[in-house]
Amino acid sequence: MPRRKEKQRRHGEYVPPCPHYPHCVGCPFINLPYPEQLRRKQQIVAQALAAYPSLRHVEAPAVVPSPQRLGYRDAWSLEVDGVDCFTPVAVVGAATRLRVGTAIANVYTRGPATLAMSAAGMAEVAPGRFCLGIGAGSEPIVEAWNGGKFTRPVARVRDTVRFLRVALAGERVAFRGETFAVEGFRLSRPPAGPIPIHVAALRPRMLRVAGEAADGAILNWLSVDDVRKAVAVVRKAAESVGRDPGGIEITARLIVSVDPPGPQAETGLRRHVNAYLNVPVYRAFHDWLGRGELLAPMWRAWDAGDRKGAVAAVPENVLNDLVLAGTADSVRAHVQRYMDAGVDTAFFHLLTFEQDRARKRELVAEAIRALAPALAPRGPAVQPGG
Repeated sequence: MPRRKEKQRRHGEYVPPCPHYPHCVGCPFINLPYPEQLRRKQQIVAQALAAYPSLRHVEAPAVVPSPQRLGYRDAWSLEVDGVDCFTPVAVVGAATRLRVGTAIANVYTRGPATLAMSAAGMAEVAPGRFCLGIGAGSEPIVEAWNGGKFTRPVARVRDTVRFLRVALAGERVAFRGETFAVEGFRLSRPPAGPIPIHVAALRPRMLRVAGEAADGAILNWLSVDDVRKAVAVVRKAAESVGRDPGGIEITARLIVSVDPPGPQAETGLRRHVNAYLNVPVYRAFHDWLGRGELLAPMWRAWDAGDRKGAVAAVPENVLNDLVLAGTADSVRAHVQRYMDAGVDTAFFHLLTFEQDRARKRELVAEAIRALAPALAPRGPAVQPGG
């Protein structure tokens, strides 16, 4: 096979990091500055669309820079009513060197063996870079959408962690838990190494499961001050069973509004708060955090069927505490307060209520670039999330 000769470097080019570049045609742009690589890749997409008459009216979207270039280290997915939690991290895990994680895989909607197989498959895609985040979810997801029974969630999660430890080690499983039993299952392709298991937790009992049995705790829908309260429960639980409290990784999903400020964005955020904080598990969570009196008017309006009243009753300070918004610098400062409060890894849930799909992609891409740790003076460990 003829080999391509190395061309003389022109102004603006640099020495490619790959030693095979002069002889390989797999990455013809790697010798160019990164912005030029992105521009040329977008041209390729545009030319491909133009080749099909039915697609010539479609505008080629901007090529989003690699998250690794921007300083991100992790990518975490979610699973509610869109795509499942494993598919996105499989794509990212195969295409990058980022650590990837699920936040979360539901312990009710997948059987224990299926969950173990999914985790083992991800470990092959991203060896040494995959975290399995599991959790109980909520009543609507488990019961109304999947026909299950949302019973004894703390015991179910604890049983699942215990089962997964044995199954992912490649051992034959004969497990009798409080909520399920597994007999005779063995992974035929167990992962080469241990898979960290993170538990999504809101209130004390589940936070204690994370501290006593898991490798990490996943926090969600809480303020900076709330982090201290939750982390204290996790650390104390770990210590109570002889584990290193500092060895439990604390991750948190942080909701970041990427829409321009205005009435439309605020209404969307208020509706989003209602969609979550009226779910029984989150309602009980915020009652435990001390927001019961503050959120009571919203809850009463919701229970009465007054959706507009519930949206209007969301307190302004609750929005400011639970949703990050504003300039990139102000969001970074807010993130840093979470880190100072005890979060080890924060991942963004970039939220927009824009209806136009192209504009939505643009807003999210702009936010990923603007909030990149590599562009911050001293960037905290913030990561793109689901």
